[in-house]
Amino acid sequence: MDVDAFVLAHRGAWDRLDQLVRNRRRLTGPEIDELVELYQRVSTHLSMLRSASSEAALIGRLSTLVARARAAVTGAHAPVSSEFTRFWTVSFPVVAYRAWRWWLATGLVFFVVAGVIALWVAGSPEVQSTIGTPSDIDELVNHDVAAYYSEHPAVAFGLHVWVNNAWVAAKCIALAVVLGVPIPFVLFQNAANLGAIGGLMFQAGKGDVLLGLLTPHGLLELTAVFLAAAAGMRLGWSVISPGQRPRVQVLAEQGRAVVAIAVGLVAVLLVSGVIEAAVTPSPLPTFVRIGIGIAAEAAFLAYVGYFGRRAVLAAETGDITDAPDVVPTG
Repeated sequence: MDVDAFVLAHRGAWDRLDQLVRNRRRLTGPEIDELVELYQRVSTHLSMLRSASSEAALIGRLSTLVARARAAVTGAHAPVSSEFTRFWTVSFPVVAYRAWRWWLATGLVFFVVAGVIALWVAGSPEVQSTIGTPSDIDELVNHDVAAYYSEHPAVAFGLHVWVNNAWVAAKCIALAVVLGVPIPFVLFQNAANLGAIGGLMFQAGKGDVLLGLLTPHGLLELTAVFLAAAAGMRLGWSVISPGQRPRVQVLAEQGRAVVAIAVGLVAVLLVSGVIEAAVTPSPLPTFVRIGIGIAAEAAFLAYVGYFGRRAVLAAETGDITDAPDVVPTG
């Protein structure tokens, strides 16, 4: 961004907003409307500068102006429904969309590790012997894997799955506090478990059974875990390499982004848990169950892609400090 050109193009609006804020007690009706409109416009300018500029002094002055304008705007707090809508159409999807490179890289590495371990287990009787005795492995591949999804009532099982998956995602989020360093180890543990079971199932000729059980819910579930891990690791990297912006500012922004991801994934994992409890063990044909899982995954990716891209084009960051907290009243 050419900061000088940006300032030249918008200085008039900033000066006018400053003038209206200073005279807020003597404003006419049209001037109040102008104040609200300029407050929203300058808030967008601030978001754009935060995303593309390292001019700390300019960002600080504009942040102060926006804060004063927010306090001066006469109105009521935005209703809960408005805040709810903004979260699901802006805050959560834009943060997920902006982290797509981290998200994709995390998923690719996870599946590569799981695949390598699966091939190692399937091709090595010595490795299989360290996992369990032949009778233990036979019980696992012929009974335990399938029984896991149907031996408990659907509601209780769904709740258990949701809590377990949320706990894995929560660990990734919580580990952002220590710059995300332990997150790769958490992911490796899960990839190793998946690879070991996959190797045993495919070696026993039960690979189709495993895929039929894991795919319906696993696509969305793993996507949520990858997103949580990506958000945590991205926060850690932003502290290590903040670019030209102040490290404290970057840390605060990424920290709030992690919170948005954490809240959003509660709902995503709930959907995954419902599919795992109701669809995975159902008597539906395998292709139908897999189709439901693919449809759920496609819907989530389309949701993030549509709303996230739209928010990025509108210069939204998803940062809660940029969200208007008042609405104009007549």
